Amino acid sequence: MTITSNKAQSNPVALFVSDVHLQASLPRTTEAFLRFLDRHAIAAQQLYVLGDLFEYWAGDDDLDTPYHRKIVEAIRVVHDKGVAVYWVGGNRDFLIGSRFAEAAGMTILDEPFVTQIAEQRVVLLHGDAQCTDDKAYMDFRRMVRAQEWQHQFLAMPLAQRKTIIDSMRTGSRDAQRNKAYEIMDVNSAAIDAVFESTQASLMIHGHTHRPASHMHVVGGTQRIRHVLPDWDCDAEPSRGGWIGLYPDGSAQRFGVDGQPL
Repeated sequence: MTITSNKAQSNPVALFVSDVHLQASLPRTTEAFLRFLDRHAIAAQQLYVLGDLFEYWAGDDDLDTPYHRKIVEAIRVVHDKGVAVYWVGGNRDFLIGSRFAEAAGMTILDEPFVTQIAEQRVVLLHGDAQCTDDKAYMDFRRMVRAQEWQHQFLAMPLAQRKTIIDSMRTGSRDAQRNKAYEIMDVNSAAIDAVFESTQASLMIHGHTHRPASHMHVVGGTQRIRHVLPDWDCDAEPSRGGWIGLYPDGSAQRFGVDGQPL
């Protein structure tokens, strides 16, 4: 299933991006994202970041490192140009809080978030909560999303938190090697349940790194689900991109070079 816009020459109402996985060790990915903000995001009315903008986020007290400050300031420019910037936390950066949001000019949204864009009822989420076949991950997710766990974790020194996160990332990579490809994707029933509970006609999410568009029939009605790509411009071939939603309700997928796909 493809997505196209009949008004590709007009400015989009909203842009959607996720899974950029920014980190200082990936300079080309960083520069590609900064170009996206400077050349494309400022032309939209709304920008939605649907999680995992950073490879990891240890807490808002890490906000003032030079690398993080550069990203925050670039997002703030988009906000100051009149673009409404919204955020849904991912599995890597769900600890982003009010200090980061205020500095970047972002509004943190609950997940799933339902809104009206271009006369469509749209539901937005990161996507990891719908990977219900991955039982081990769902147990881990419940643990780290618990308020008590987060309070205890954020009370630790920043350096200690980063060490723990590095260990978690290594464990996650090792675990993924032994998991079936299918269980790391979203569960169709979980997706249909979101459509049914929100009555949305369009869903956009990331997390799975499997960009595609899917049709679901829920309650006898056709619904569309768009999956965003992950970014890595330091690899060959480079990958990344975003989706734009236009005033006529049509959508267009863009590659990391800004060209329509």
